[in-house]
Amino acid sequence: MDTDGLRATAAQLVAPGRGILAADESTGTIKKRFDSIGVESTEGNRRAYRNMLFTTPGLAEHISGVILFDETIRQSAIDGPPFAELLAASGIVPGIKVDTGAKPLALFPNETVTEGLDGLRERLAEYRELGARFAKWRATIFIGDAVPTDFAILSNAHTMARYAALCQEAGIVPIVEPEILMDGDHSIEACEAATARTLSALYAQLAGHRVDLAGSLLKVNMVLSGADAATQAGPSEVAEATLRVLRANVPADVAGVVFLSGGQSDVNSTVHLNEMNRTAPHPWPLSFSYGRALQAPSLKAWAGDPTKVQDGQRALAHRARMNGLAQTGDYSDEVESSAA
Repeated sequence: MDTDGLRATAAQLVAPGRGILAADESTGTIKKRFDSIGVESTEGNRRAYRNMLFTTPGLAEHISGVILFDETIRQSAIDGPPFAELLAASGIVPGIKVDTGAKPLALFPNETVTEGLDGLRERLAEYRELGARFAKWRATIFIGDAVPTDFAILSNAHTMARYAALCQEAGIVPIVEPEILMDGDHSIEACEAATARTLSALYAQLAGHRVDLAGSLLKVNMVLSGADAATQAGPSEVAEATLRVLRANVPADVAGVVFLSGGQSDVNSTVHLNEMNRTAPHPWPLSFSYGRALQAPSLKAWAGDPTKVQDGQRALAHRARMNGLAQTGDYSDEVESSAA
């Protein structure tokens, strides 16, 4: 295992002022996004959309890595090289989603376990040949009556640790992503408790599987009120609860923490990240790995119109810059308004 190489790549992904663009939507998920703008989800349209994103001028200034989907890592830019080569040439690290999705956990109602370990060693070797230098695996944890159970948490933690070990064996940095979903009316306290249980189990399993934490990243939810909760926690409460649970459960030698937006609005996800980084330093860099929170304004501005590619790129560049500022605690309402 090339420990030094893994650690260098992990550090590059959380460099100051930069974060990760998650562009790894499955074919089904991106169809829903395209449906919202009235665009047919064909291979050509998906390629054109990703081409718009990845050729955004100055993207590498605030984006350190891009997570790709299996289809996308096999595609080439319009009149250009394969997407992975295009990104690498601009100083952006190409990554790949490798899990095959969360499936119902047998005999555990309302809980899931993520699949995708079958054939993973061989797929990782292929993805590395295609240019991937990091990977992502997502588990989903629900909060509700009598859930999450300890067994569901352990099942996902064990599976994720096996994935992470296989990644490092292949020379690929693993991002482990346990997501406590916002769905429901639970309190921020319930989210904090579920997040703590999940992270504690995950890092016990990673240690047992001999994963080098300095060559790995954690992608995790912020500690938030449920989407349907009558009382919604404010930015300072979110920041305090999130930092508290991270400090209690995430070892200091993890290379970095990159937050998922998890259904937050594009601006709220930036505000919350900035609030946490205003109180730096922390044991690890705190950055972002956003999908919809980075892409939504760009998707709307582009709307499938070839004449509006620059509009879409300006929207992405703006959100990338705002989150880059939040990664160093330098974001403000004033800079949001003036830059827009």
